[in-house]
Amino acid sequence: MRFTVLGGCGAWPAVGQACSGYVVEAEGFRVLVDPGYATLPRLLARMRADEVDAVLVTHGHPDHCADLNPLLRARALADVPAPALPVYAPPGALEAVLALDNPRMLAGSFVSRDLGPGVPYELGPFRLDVFDLPHHVPNAGLRLGAGGRVIAYTGDTGPSAALVALAEGADLLVAEATYPERVPEEDAPYLSSALDAGRTAASAGAGHLLLTHLWPDTPAAPALAAAAKSYDGPLSVASAGLTLDL
Repeated sequence: MRFTVLGGCGAWPAVGQACSGYVVEAEGFRVLVDPGYATLPRLLARMRADEVDAVLVTHGHPDHCADLNPLLRARALADVPAPALPVYAPPGALEAVLALDNPRMLAGSFVSRDLGPGVPYELGPFRLDVFDLPHHVPNAGLRLGAGGRVIAYTGDTGPSAALVALAEGADLLVAEATYPERVPEEDAPYLSSALDAGRTAASAGAGHLLLTHLWPDTPAAPALAAAAKSYDGPLSVASAGLTLDL
């Protein structure tokens, strides 16, 4: 299983950066996770738009889904339109981004499917388990497994007992870490710090912790230092172009 970072900026894309966006591949099947601001050009540097097999969106904030619109345009307006793309998201999460176009523009370019906890989903070779996690809007934590390997991704989340279950024994935990050590009081129920992510990774026995969604234009060193206070495994920050083979 291969994991590639398209971007890891929180909130908006800083100069030369992109917001949340990741590609997970196994057995030739490609899943795009969270196509946030500025991720599509980075995706197209690696593959054609019609080579994406499925899209997963953790929640409806535009730094996690805005580039779904140009991705669907690229597929719908091609000389030979691509088959309908399965797009999974929490109920209602895609209403705003899909409203950017007249429905006729994107007709037939995608199939919308609701994400929620319960029975696992099957996407090509992947098993997908979904966890409800607290954020300002409904947010789906994602656990993707294939070939005996597991990637867990928090989306954006506040504190939750479900985080350890999401990340339990995962080979890679991709964790939102907007702030290094302290989340401002007004956002504390809805966002996480690198310190929080380190504690989750340690409690869950995750094999590698990848910190993402850092506030734009902030250095990586304080986040890495905060996570290392409680997690002593492999540790890195999501930067565009980073690829991990599991």
